[in-house]
Amino acid sequence: MDTTKTPAANATEADAAPVDLAKTEVTQPAGAEADSVPTDAAPEDETFADEGDEDEAGQPSHVGSAAFAIVAAGLGVVALSGSWVAGIVSERASIAARLELSQAADANAQIAAQFVDPWHTTAMVNGVFSALALIIATFVLALPAFSTPERILPAWVRSVSWAGIGLGALGVLLFVLMYFDLLLAIPKAAG
Repeated sequence: MDTTKTPAANATEADAAPVDLAKTEVTQPAGAEADSVPTDAAPEDETFADEGDEDEAGQPSHVGSAAFAIVAAGLGVVALSGSWVAGIVSERASIAARLELSQAADANAQIAAQFVDPWHTTAMVNGVFSALALIIATFVLALPAFSTPERILPAWVRSVSWAGIGLGALGVLLFVLMYFDLLLAIPKAAG
């Protein structure tokens, strides 16, 4: 097979010389030889694993556990600080209790309708968020016990899960104190 080219009409003398492709050399600067690695040669110890299941070291990636740990901690924070859902449910309970009142209702019934019922519904919604946070964080910490023995969660995932458990437990405690009126006494009308 002939590897020579015919020169174009406007080609210079260097372009017109036949080139033997098998004998051409590529020159590199002196410092570049040590830094360069041929692109067709891959390191022998490199393994290509599915990125969703394992990380670079061949260990499980724990993405799901990390996500659930963060969700649990977030739910714990929402339960302690209050949420939009708790506000809406509280307002709904307040309106429903006011509609049930008659004009002749005594002051204690009005206080119960305007204060106690919304207070209890807010406590109930926040208690649900706290319980979810507690359950999810406990599930994340218990998951390695039910899988392979080599599976150990990273330290930060365990820390976030423990934070979710702490926030969830605190939220459940506050739910009990609010719902059963142990945190603050119900105001009573005089007389």
